[in-house]
Amino acid sequence: MFNHVKQSRAYQDVVEQIQEAIIAGTLKPGSQLPAERELKEQFGVSRGTLREALRVLEQKGLIEIRTGVAGGSIIREVNSEQLSENLGLLIRNRTVSPRDLAEFREGMEGGVAALAAQRGQDEDMALLNRLLQEAEEHLKEGRKGWDAFIRTDEKLHMALARMSGNLLFISVLESVYYNIHTYYENYLPRGKKILQENFCDLRAIVAAVTGRDAETARGLAQEHVRRFNAYMEEKDI
Repeated sequence: MFNHVKQSRAYQDVVEQIQEAIIAGTLKPGSQLPAERELKEQFGVSRGTLREALRVLEQKGLIEIRTGVAGGSIIREVNSEQLSENLGLLIRNRTVSPRDLAEFREGMEGGVAALAAQRGQDEDMALLNRLLQEAEEHLKEGRKGWDAFIRTDEKLHMALARMSGNLLFISVLESVYYNIHTYYENYLPRGKKILQENFCDLRAIVAAVTGRDAETARGLAQEHVRRFNAYMEEKDI
């Protein structure tokens, strides 16, 4: 199944060959890699090199290494879980600058809002209006309702992502919104003015989406991200 590797980049070659076999479907989810001795012979590598490659594949979420009598390297199903986990760590640790995060979100959330306007069902539109009402109730509480308002804001954005029907948008934005609170806490000034502006943006976006106006929804979502990133950059200076 596998070829001998170049010794100058041995473990990387092992990783790439096994990874390609998984992506191509040669290795199926739930199946087991050949025994360690057989893999060493096929690749022409040492035990240490092979184990290093297997650890990398496990970190990527492509295999699960089990110990014991029934142990071995089991092929995992390729899905968006690992991507979400890695992106979540980057955001939660604030490894990404507020500006980079805003640039990333601007295009993505604009596209999501446009797709939501085009693809959303009646029950989706009703959910958006309920979440908007919920946000308004928290807004009336002032600073005391800040955290609850932000949670509702996140739920509304995730509702838009699910309305897009795009698995990648859903997976990536789920990771963003479940972890972005660390940026709000460190960079976004707390105050009723901020909440009021946020609510006005949400209300306008919901109106455009429920009105099936895709391009207006796109522009409003992008402007929303730009404005609030400007607030975060001001506090970061």
